[in-house]
Amino acid sequence: MAPLPPFALAGRVVTMAPDATPLDHGVVYVSGDTIVAVLDAAAPPPAGFEGVAPVQTRGTIYPGLIELHNHLSYDVLPLWQVPKVYSNRDKWSVGDTYRKLISGPMKILGTTAGLPEAVVRYVETKCLLGGTTTSQGIALYSDAGIRKFYFGSIRNVESTKDKGLPPSACRIPDIAARDAEKFLEHQQKATSLILHLAEGTDASAESHFEALHLPTGEWAITHSLAGIHCVALSRADYDVMAARGASMVWSPLSNLLLYGKTADIAAARAAGMRIGIGSDWSPSGSKNLLFELRVARLVGQASGPISDRDLIAMATIEAAGILGWQKVLGSLEAGKRADILVVGGRTHDAYEHLFHCRESDVDLVVIDGIARSGSVRLMTALGRGMPTEEVSVGDTTRIVDLSQDGVDPGIASLTLAEATARVREALNTLPALAQAARGIAFIPPEISLELDHDDIPGFSLRPELPDAAGRLTGLLPAEPFGLIATPLADLLEPIALDPLTVVDDSDYLEVLATEGNLPTELAAAIGQLG
Repeated sequence: MAPLPPFALAGRVVTMAPDATPLDHGVVYVSGDTIVAVLDAAAPPPAGFEGVAPVQTRGTIYPGLIELHNHLSYDVLPLWQVPKVYSNRDKWSVGDTYRKLISGPMKILGTTAGLPEAVVRYVETKCLLGGTTTSQGIALYSDAGIRKFYFGSIRNVESTKDKGLPPSACRIPDIAARDAEKFLEHQQKATSLILHLAEGTDASAESHFEALHLPTGEWAITHSLAGIHCVALSRADYDVMAARGASMVWSPLSNLLLYGKTADIAAARAAGMRIGIGSDWSPSGSKNLLFELRVARLVGQASGPISDRDLIAMATIEAAGILGWQKVLGSLEAGKRADILVVGGRTHDAYEHLFHCRESDVDLVVIDGIARSGSVRLMTALGRGMPTEEVSVGDTTRIVDLSQDGVDPGIASLTLAEATARVREALNTLPALAQAARGIAFIPPEISLELDHDDIPGFSLRPELPDAAGRLTGLLPAEPFGLIATPLADLLEPIALDPLTVVDDSDYLEVLATEGNLPTELAAAIGQLG
């Protein structure tokens, strides 16, 4: 899809460039997919923009948000009322409760013809409406059994189709996951490797980190490793990672909902860790990265001071650095890609302002110079008309442009309205869909979703490495499952489709405030994030 003709956006500009301060009255000049200049509004325009009138955004302009952890396919599912505090991931991801609410519904959605592409369309729009320009991509299986990534309106970190943006190895081969030396070699070949690490609060969770300690005394950790969650790690563990240039990805809300605790972010920062952020997924996390940042601010205030600028950096320049993309993305600077977020208004400090914004304040999202979502006024001013779609966000109307080249025709021609209708109907008729598939030999559809929480032959999201006694880290399931598990047709019930935005989910904040694992004061504060 071709970028816009040269254009300029005027407003308060938060560049996130090192040592830079916000421009109260600035202009971002864009040609093709590249930022040409970021100047004070009083300065002469750069060459080639003499006849280009800046579009007055009437808002604050930030770099597009980069999310480093999200199980995107699952973001059609609503928030889970977590029944108890768990000590590690292996405790909650098994059994009929999990299958009924999460893995079972996704198995149906992911393998029923016409639904995988609808899920893709819906969840990428969820990202856009929250200001996210880059997230973890959605992997698909084709009818030929070939694993491929979806190239949609948002960028995915695993496969970018862009030589300037090296992919992240978010999945690793089992041979590397079960052998620390091989795992080290895999890191040494990767620009970035984002992997679940020490997810939980008990010794078993921490053993996933200890298994990276080689018999030689060295660690199977390099600068390319970014550990997701890291809840079980101590200051000494963070020191080990920081000394080797490794990073971490923080998902505070999901950690708190499942484990009653999140990573010791103050210790990680004191160790000098580079930190990114991710919303994890909607069943036990935030609906989008914008809301996750707001929660992170509350958590940071409780655990130790984190400046608003530093929090935004986790979703912009620091995230780009973790991916090895800092020369191309993460800040609004000349020569970088035009990934831009505009939110309405200029209230508060320029950095603080973002934390008072909801999705209805997201006035424009630009990716690679293409206006993908925004208010009718700004999208029209940038020449984005048909074949775009309109979507209601709170009491506002947003135009979304989800068109793209080089993808399966079934996805390329699918509108958001049709995708929403398909997924909503499927979730409402889950028992019937499961019953229809019962006893029938499984024939995969032309496209099916690769689900992160399934066993995927040849790939691993969590390294299972031998401990000192030669045993693989990780626990056996807490409950029996598999052949003796309750058939999905007897287990599933209708589920409501998770709304696209927090502002359009009338129960979301109320449900969050009643989650039993959240600290009382934090639950009350989150409940006030209107």
